[in-house]
Amino acid sequence: MVKKDLESKFDEKIKELEAELPSKNVGVNCAELTLTSILEVLDVDNYLFHNIAKPLAGGFGGYKSEKGWMGACGAVAGGCAAIGAIMGGKKLMDDQTMTMAYFKAAKYCTEFENQFGSVICSELCGYDFSKPENYLQYRENGIWEKTCYKLVVWGVDKIRKLTQEDLKKKWE
Repeated sequence: MVKKDLESKFDEKIKELEAELPSKNVGVNCAELTLTSILEVLDVDNYLFHNIAKPLAGGFGGYKSEKGWMGACGAVAGGCAAIGAIMGGKKLMDDQTMTMAYFKAAKYCTEFENQFGSVICSELCGYDFSKPENYLQYRENGIWEKTCYKLVVWGVDKIRKLTQEDLKKKWE
């Protein structure tokens, strides 16, 4: 059996996401999909990672502080987690790698904000998930299909590009 290189696996995953995600509107989660799509490419996917990432969607589960601060988009949070997985490789990160992971995560967030205008979930999708009724409206209005899935696809591709050297060194 021929082993596929990571570049080909990423290409296939992105095509799969582009084809399947717009029509999925139940049980989808931007944080989970951003993280686990990358973990699937790396052949390290596990149900535990799905469970860890799920509460990060919706701006950290619809978090809104008393001062009005709202949580990051799940594609941002899940993307930063994926960067950590890639940068760490198959062992616990040392301090130098952790510092580099911080820089890559910050670069990812900056490029995300430049591309989409914000990293805040409610600003990207137009709904404040701290109010449960807004989540129902989000679903009824098909915002996943119109907007949010695109953030996941972009995130998976951008993370691949930002971590290309680390992918080659630590995962091939």
